[in-house]
Amino acid sequence: MNLALVHNRYAADSGEETVVENIAALLAAHGHHVTLFMKSSAEISSMVLGQTRAFFSGIFNFSVMRAFRAFLNESKPDIVHIHNLFPLISPSVLIECRRAHIPVVMHVHNYRLVCPNGLHMSKTDLCICEKCAGGREYWCILRNCEGNLPKSLGYALRTYVARKGQFYRANISVYACLTCFQKQRLVAQGYPEDRTVVLPNMVQLSDEPDMSSAGEYVGFAGRVSPEKGIGVFLEAARKCPHIEFRVAGNYNHMPDALKQAPDNCRFLGHLRSGELSRFYNLSRIVVVPSLWYETFCLTAVEAQAYGKPVICSRIGALSEVVDDGVTGLLFRIGDSNELADKIQHLWDRPNLCRRMGDAGRHKFRRDYSAQQYYERLMAVYKKAINVGPPILYGKGVV
Repeated sequence: MNLALVHNRYAADSGEETVVENIAALLAAHGHHVTLFMKSSAEISSMVLGQTRAFFSGIFNFSVMRAFRAFLNESKPDIVHIHNLFPLISPSVLIECRRAHIPVVMHVHNYRLVCPNGLHMSKTDLCICEKCAGGREYWCILRNCEGNLPKSLGYALRTYVARKGQFYRANISVYACLTCFQKQRLVAQGYPEDRTVVLPNMVQLSDEPDMSSAGEYVGFAGRVSPEKGIGVFLEAARKCPHIEFRVAGNYNHMPDALKQAPDNCRFLGHLRSGELSRFYNLSRIVVVPSLWYETFCLTAVEAQAYGKPVICSRIGALSEVVDDGVTGLLFRIGDSNELADKIQHLWDRPNLCRRMGDAGRHKFRRDYSAQQYYERLMAVYKKAINVGPPILYGKGVV
């Protein structure tokens, strides 16, 4: 099969980049021909009037549209697999797919199809926000959900234009969500249930877990940002002074977090694959204290793959990934006291940690292995081919 992957890389490393790279490698390993159409947000800082150009290109990018037309003519893919389109690619490429009569799978990594900033969260007050639902993108501006008015305006405009132009409704064959929770959010906003499927992410380990250590610390892995609940993690660390805490992840966008950390918590920065393996192997517990509706959370699955119990917020899709009392524990969103209690509870019971870790390893092998993922991905592609190239699937606000 000839497949084209489309992705606008983020300025900083993210889980989406890992997913795209893993999919490309998996498809190639199974004999498929893969071509990539990529842009990177890291380019914006070196562009003349970069931020202004990104503002408008996120709404509609005519130059990319022409470049993508040439890309399709040359690569002639059987399916186009869309990942992130913003801010340099834009939904303009979807129109070219329809003109070329090519089936399109949209990988729904976040909530951007129904929420301008993709988080269902206002960054100004760090609370869940669904005010833009039903075609009310103006709330992103009124609430300044990005904490940056020009950015909030740009996000609202591109969502409004995409909705009014029916870019997503008219040009997608199949929507691939990461969890049932995410699928329900889309269907509730008018996306077709019969063309919306669940495709959980896979995790590929760079090496086999080392199960010999009981673990030396409580770990947090991922983007260090407010919506990820790093503040809640640091508060819990402060309440457990006799336990060591470690943070693995880029903190460039939140440097003040280092000043907020108690003495028993160290920031390790971005870790490469081998370093991250060691980080998981030496942790006893991994915490995911997110404040937003996580769409999947690779960290939680990676921790389970390494045989570590996960303590996470009871919100969004996390309760699908972590089985409360089996592979880890859930706590009330934002409640650092309850989080600290549950950390202490598991820390004092290393045998329980091992049992939960074993259960997590079993779940990983059953649900998130590369082979499982490949079979599910092929089923998604088959469905897209059966549905056929994008056409106008009816009218109405999405």
